[in-house]
Amino acid sequence: MIKLSPNDVALATHRETIDAGAYWLHRLEAGQTLRITDLEGNQAADTLFFNADDTAERYSVSDTLRGQKNVFLTAGSVLRSNDDNPMLTLTADTCGRHDTLGGACATESNTVRYDLEKRHMHACRDSWMLAVAEHPEFGLTRRDITHNINFFMNVPVTSEGGLTFADGISAPGKYVEMVANMNVLVLISNCPQLNNPCNGYNPTPVEVAIW
Repeated sequence: MIKLSPNDVALATHRETIDAGAYWLHRLEAGQTLRITDLEGNQAADTLFFNADDTAERYSVSDTLRGQKNVFLTAGSVLRSNDDNPMLTLTADTCGRHDTLGGACATESNTVRYDLEKRHMHACRDSWMLAVAEHPEFGLTRRDITHNINFFMNVPVTSEGGLTFADGISAPGKYVEMVANMNVLVLISNCPQLNNPCNGYNPTPVEVAIW
């Protein structure tokens, strides 16, 4: 569902550009609003959410999809935790839908999907692991890398129930916005994937803004 935001990005308390292939790890306080903007279009922002006060509680794809009875995320979707608590609510969306089934690229999956020579290519799981290693103050470990959302990524579901990776449906300046229902840690890998259409074979920056 397309829904515009009333927020003025010029009034955001925090704005930052995440380069293609880079990560962003940030604490969001309950009541704060986060916007992720696809600056150049056809990018994928692979995102993990954790309860900032108890990281054993984190975003759950199964609880979220069961709660909303829809495999895609858009304005109005409530992101639920593995304790079935509301973590964030999507309040605005100019893209239309976002994937929460396709998972994240890894060096292992690059090898299986594409070619043995692709195993050394950078992947989202590498970005997350780097974030965990470089920021021990958040108390995350590699065991915390679980379900993720692929904002702006187009993963159609076939009539047989399978998944396909397709050209993106986003465009330059499209954004998704969400308000935190609890204190959350947000961990984004701005996907470096070069081998499928999720980034148009050309990874580009995204922007985050907080009110």
